[in-house]
This record gives sequence, C-alpha cells and structure tokens, in this order.
Amino acid sequence: MRRTFTLHGVWLLILAVLLGSCSVSRKTVYFNDLPDTARFEWTAAKFTEPVIQNDDILMINIQTVDPEGASAVNQGTSMQLIGASSGSSMSSQQTTGFLVDRNGMVTIPMMGEIKVAGLTTHQAKEVIAEKVSVYYKEPIVQVRFANYKFTVLGEVSRPATYTVQNEKVTILDALGMAGDLPIYGKRDNVLLIRDHDGTKEFVRFDLNSATMFESPYYYLKQNDVIYVEPGKGRAASAESPRWQFYSMIASFVSVAILAISRFQ
Repeated sequence: MRRTFTLHGVWLLILAVLLGSCSVSRKTVYFNDLPDTARFEWTAAKFTEPVIQNDDILMINIQTVDPEGASAVNQGTSMQLIGASSGSSMSSQQTTGFLVDRNGMVTIPMMGEIKVAGLTTHQAKEVIAEKVSVYYKEPIVQVRFANYKFTVLGEVSRPATYTVQNEKVTILDALGMAGDLPIYGKRDNVLLIRDHDGTKEFVRFDLNSATMFESPYYYLKQNDVIYVEPGKGRAASAESPRWQFYSMIASFVSVAILAISRFQ
C-alpha cells in the first residue's frame, strides 16, 4: 500500500512538472491567441506621422536644375550621433544635418530661419520648397529625420539606444533590433514610456496577444523607451548553484524512496 502511494506521488510530481513546462512554453509564444489557419487578417493600428520637435536633426536635401547653385543651401552642420544604428554594438555616427533649435527653427543658408517644429517631414518639405522656389526653379526637396531614436532596456539581448532613418518603426521592429527577448523576458507585460507634452505616458503590451497590433502605441515615436521585465526564471537562474544543490537532494530523496518501496 505504501509502495503504491509513493509511486502515485512520484507520477503526480512528474505530471506537475510537465504541466508547468507547458505553461511556460505558452507564455513564450508570440500572438498565441491567433487562430491556427493558413491565412488570417487582423486590423492593425493606423500609422500617424511623427512631428518634428526641438533638438531634432533633419536631413534636408535640395535638388535643382543647377546642382552647383543648390550646393550652398545643402551645407548642413556635421554632428556626432551616439547609438546602436546596426543593432550589433554601440557606435558613433557622423552625420550632416540641420538642427532644430529651441524656437523650432532650422537655419538654411540663403533661406534663413524656417519654422518646422510641429510639422511632419512631409509638411516641412512643402514649406521649405516654397521658400526655395523664390531662388530656384522647380526645386525638389527631401526632408528626413537624421536622429530618429528610441531606447530598449531590460531583458533583451542587446539593450541600447537605437538611431534609425526611418520614422515608421513598430515595437516589434525595436525588439528585433535589440536581438529579441531571451527565454527569461516577460512577454506579457512589456512597458512603453513616452514623453507627451511634458508628461510621461506608461503603456503595457502583451506580446502573447495579437491585440497589440490594434494599439495606437504600436508605432513608436521619437525618444520612446521600451522596458522588458525579467521573468521569475531569471531570478531562479541567478541562484542556480543553490537550486542545483536542492535538485540533487530532491533526486537523492526520490531514488531513496523508490528503493525503499521496492523492499516493502
């Protein structure tokens, strides 16, 4: 009788471990609430163009029928950008751009000061093109962010501040650049911190659910910060020597119980 009870206890322990591992596995799968079909559509959040802010650096390029004449207005200031542009390591980039000053203005040679803060890059392009057309015939103007950046911290493979030249960046893009979450990353409670009119906004994402695609915060803004919490497994791994010792004792006790039950 005691032998049967002991064996039942061992099997229950094994079953509990298996169920626990299934639960952990489910928590590490992205979008596990999507139906298991060959093709499925999900309505994503609408992308809103970011607006230019003070201290942004803009890449402004003006092309005209007279390339030599336009070269004067394309002379921006050489600046150093520090960040991880490739996602591999921290690096320092040299870029030539136009700094948006504290009054929201950029200074372009021959054009003078132009107000761009509060505008999208498309709107800024139209404003600059109107100014340039006074001096040049049919100018072509391009405006892009030179320092569009965000920061990824916490339980990711490569935490860093990332600088990109693409303003349409999603939270998944950012996590991909940071090397994704390791097994210990807490996927159901990723925190996004955003500056908004002098206040801080805090938004939680559940990467296990496809509903994140509907969030208005799915697309990042300039200077967003993403923080990934470590899961309970990280704390356990930090104390792995102690747990290895306990595991050895538990294994010894299990073997001893089985050996004793065989002789009863």
